[in-house]
Amino acid sequence: MSSPRPANRRAVLGLLASASLVTACGGEQAPPQGPGAVPVTVVTLAPQTVTLTRELPGRTHAFLVAEVRPQVDGIVKDRLFTEGEMVKAGQPLYQLDDATYRAEHASAKAALARAEATLNTARLNARRSAELVAINAVSKQEDENAVAALEQAEADVAAAQAELQRAGVVLGYARITSPITGRIGKSSVTQGALVTANQAEPLATVQQLDPVYVDLAQSSAEFLELRRSISAGHLEGAGDLPVKILLEDGTPHAADGKLAFSDVTGEPGTGSVALRVVVPNPQSMLLPGMYVRALVGSGVRENAILVPQQGIARDPKGDT
Repeated sequence: MSSPRPANRRAVLGLLASASLVTACGGEQAPPQGPGAVPVTVVTLAPQTVTLTRELPGRTHAFLVAEVRPQVDGIVKDRLFTEGEMVKAGQPLYQLDDATYRAEHASAKAALARAEATLNTARLNARRSAELVAINAVSKQEDENAVAALEQAEADVAAAQAELQRAGVVLGYARITSPITGRIGKSSVTQGALVTANQAEPLATVQQLDPVYVDLAQSSAEFLELRRSISAGHLEGAGDLPVKILLEDGTPHAADGKLAFSDVTGEPGTGSVALRVVVPNPQSMLLPGMYVRALVGSGVRENAILVPQQGIARDPKGDT
């Protein structure tokens, strides 16, 4: 093999010298670093009791709603409440002009007094007739007439008492009271308005807001699957578990609710089953018509194994 030419030898020596110079200027290079320690999480899996929940949308409704309507005709004389305040059952709300009804009540009272006076006379006549017929001083026919007059007088007194009672009830209707305890809304009439018995428009509406109802909608498919799982023994019923209520902004309500019932009829338009939850509402945070979400316990599974989600892998079919 022939030795390199002088020109080539000089070029090689120059490259080596340049490489040595660069190495000297750069200093010693740090040895390559190996891969750092990777943190891992170790979880001990153990069987436990797990409550399965569903988050369902719902609307709030008043526990009791009473629309106040007049039961007699009349002119509104006074409004006896402040709109938006709490009222109690039996508290007066409106006073109608009751002059006519008071006159009718007084007339019925006088009619009763007249009937009672007639009864006293008939009772005395019947007693005297019984004494006279015993000694054959009067005929038996006259005695029977006296007894019949007594019975007629007793019937007239009973009728007069009933009429007086009716007049008293009508007079009482002139003072309209609240049928329930709750918060009353705005009044639809003012002083001087004419109202009629059993009119279509209510004078005001009273709503009981503690507790409140929350009506939920659950998919009928989920409902059927839950029923099958409970029937097969895979799950236990969770009807007595508390229901957590979430407000519109996501914050939980202070008090948990309780499932009242599940409707026995599905909604054909939505394919859902209605659920009703009773929720305490002492601070009136839940108002009728509000949108909420509820965490409802759908079942309890015994000896369940909970695995962190990051520890689960899936195959191309999506199976775990």
